[in-house]
Amino acid sequence: MPTELPIDAALPEVRSALRDRGLCVLEAPPGAGKTTRVPLAIMDDIEGRVVMLEPRRIAARTAAERMAETLGEPVGRTVGYRIRGDAKVSDATRIEVVTEGILTGRLQSDPELRGVGAVIFDEFHERSLNADLGLALCLEARAALRDDLALVVMSATLDGSGVALMLGDAPLIRSEGRTFPVETRWLDRPVPSSARMEDACAALIETALAENDGGILVFLPGEGEIRRVAARLKLPQNCRLRPLYGAMPFAEQRAAIRPERDRRKVVLATAIAETSLTIEDIRVVVDAGLARRARFDPGRGMSRLVTERASRAETTQRRGRAGRVAEGVCYRLWTRAEEGAFPAAAPAEIETADLTGLALDLAAWGTRDPGTLAFLTPPNPGALSAARDVLHRIGAIDGHGAITEAGRAMARVPAHPRLAHMLLNAGPAAADVAALASNRDPLRGAGSDLAVRLDALNLGDPRANAEALARIRTEAKWLQKLAGPSRQLSVGQMAALAYPDRVGLRRPGDDPRWILSGGTGVRMSNDDPLARARLVVVTDTDGAPREATVRQAAPITEAELRAIFGDEIVWHHKCAWSRREGRVIARQQECFGALILEDRIWRDVPNELAARAMLDGVRELGLRFPAAAERLRARVALVRSSGEDLPDMSEAGLLKNLDQWLLPYLSGVRSVADWASQDLLDPLRAMLSWEQRRILDNAAPPTFETPLGRDVPVHYDGDAPGITVRLQEMFGLTQHPVVAGQPLRITLLSPAGRPVQVTTDLPGFWGSSYADVRKDMRGRYPKHPWPEDPTVADPTLRAKARR
Repeated sequence: MPTELPIDAALPEVRSALRDRGLCVLEAPPGAGKTTRVPLAIMDDIEGRVVMLEPRRIAARTAAERMAETLGEPVGRTVGYRIRGDAKVSDATRIEVVTEGILTGRLQSDPELRGVGAVIFDEFHERSLNADLGLALCLEARAALRDDLALVVMSATLDGSGVALMLGDAPLIRSEGRTFPVETRWLDRPVPSSARMEDACAALIETALAENDGGILVFLPGEGEIRRVAARLKLPQNCRLRPLYGAMPFAEQRAAIRPERDRRKVVLATAIAETSLTIEDIRVVVDAGLARRARFDPGRGMSRLVTERASRAETTQRRGRAGRVAEGVCYRLWTRAEEGAFPAAAPAEIETADLTGLALDLAAWGTRDPGTLAFLTPPNPGALSAARDVLHRIGAIDGHGAITEAGRAMARVPAHPRLAHMLLNAGPAAADVAALASNRDPLRGAGSDLAVRLDALNLGDPRANAEALARIRTEAKWLQKLAGPSRQLSVGQMAALAYPDRVGLRRPGDDPRWILSGGTGVRMSNDDPLARARLVVVTDTDGAPREATVRQAAPITEAELRAIFGDEIVWHHKCAWSRREGRVIARQQECFGALILEDRIWRDVPNELAARAMLDGVRELGLRFPAAAERLRARVALVRSSGEDLPDMSEAGLLKNLDQWLLPYLSGVRSVADWASQDLLDPLRAMLSWEQRRILDNAAPPTFETPLGRDVPVHYDGDAPGITVRLQEMFGLTQHPVVAGQPLRITLLSPAGRPVQVTTDLPGFWGSSYADVRKDMRGRYPKHPWPEDPTVADPTLRAKARR
């Protein structure tokens, strides 16, 4: 008879919900027993297999083993598992524990899920991308094809009400669970910024060992930190050190989980130990307070692993591990005051991950709009668009986003679409490259050359991590079975099939920097063996946001590049304004994406194309108007202000419509000097139709005819149009002239050309101020006429005749 677990009290309610609704959401804290009890409890009520999803391989295998042990059977009979590269199932299997990608593949090949009666989503609070997608597809399949398909969503820390609502107000069942008290101990003061986390963590572990009995579970962000902490620890003779991370062989993972009979155990684990797994002899938790997550940058098309503060939900989950089977203690590598800065919860993977696989799955499902599926968190449109760009580049989808036959083949390969494309097009030899790209680098610090790692994989290398090599070899073997026909390709060519947007062309100069075909830049260290390579294919970087450093790459020749991407290498004719050179430059460039493989002068560039490029130069340099052109613009502005339909000749209006009025006049204009000598009067005049010119000349004439019949230019650059004339030239004029409905501003000059009066009312001047002006001027200029009544005098520019 199995030991009673807290979840047992909730099982009748779960079974009832599935009988009545076929749906339920189950909230149960870690250690309640939901992973191993729920599938067994509902098995007899379900017609067909019960498929349970686990986010990690170790959790899937361990859960299957424990359920089989409960039934007194070997794994593979009533309870089996299926993970990537390994499976233990039979015709008698009723409960199948799978990793999440397995379910998605099964749904794509068989949307009805024939033979499956229920799907359980375990540890849904981890919000993995595959779990979100799997649930969305199951819900659509249930609505359209399988209304009898039972769905159970189980979570330890996520508020289940939102999930229940998404499932159509499904029953929400809560199990209180059973945990033992856990004492929390924080640091008295923060770890100094100059101290290494590994040193501080090792010291805290040693303190926990000295102050407590029982096993210790230490949470660290990754395998590298586990190794460094292990190297610093000084453990007593009665302690055994056990690492625990996802890439370990399963036998070693199992050893870390199972109780030690004669020694205390110190388990150094990643987040793999937060949920699903119960490590029975643990009494103490030491939490470094860090988490490692993949963050995808759509702008660069690359993911990078970042180490950041764990969320409060994660640290709570970790703390609970100390109270699974007895009272415990949790040591935290931070102060209580620092905890307030921790985020409340970790982001869902769909918010931060590379969405290329999701985009391919959606295309294979026939969904172009993810809004039609039930996602608890919808995918980011920008990240999804970037993912679709990658799929289009590798031929998985067409220009409309529909999946191609090649894309369907890629979707059937349980690997990233990039690697699937490589395997299908490069053959079995690409399996080693794909396995290396999917796993931790076995030769860190050995330069970036991918060929060195392939040699280590096939011939061995004393510098390599033996465990990592063994894992990569195992993965490569089953990937070979999924590959397409064999082809004779170089390592660089195989890598380029997976990463066509990461082919790099070395920039000029001594510093090893490359521009990638996708448009971003990378660099290498000067002592890297590939530092002088002209062309490389980058398969891994450090993910730095500005200019990433290459971690793995393969050289490729231009001939090899042309052999596989000949159709994508095209000539572009570039004619553009160069701000740096101050002229129009015309080049013929042979390009692969953002790479310029050949560049030469374009000598016979069409005049119109060069003129259009010069328009950008004009926008940068600005418009220059000679006096005549400025006067025309002022006249047009004045008449436009009165309501006439004339072109907008303001500087803003002209710049907005450059291609309409200036383009025909830019033939031969290619530089700053050419533009400086350009007269804009003719282009501005050409903007006016014959009728518009007539309206302009009538309303705002360019000149004023004086009483002597002489044309004097009208100035339009002030507040009002005006002329400047000799006072005697206006004798006899009794009505003030008007332009564009405004009185002309007249500046009257003395015989010496000096202003004596400015007026907009000439008759008024004749009748008032003229007498004073006459009195003054007669003395200064006695040889010139100064009649008492200028309205009846003849206009003149001459002095009085001698008697």
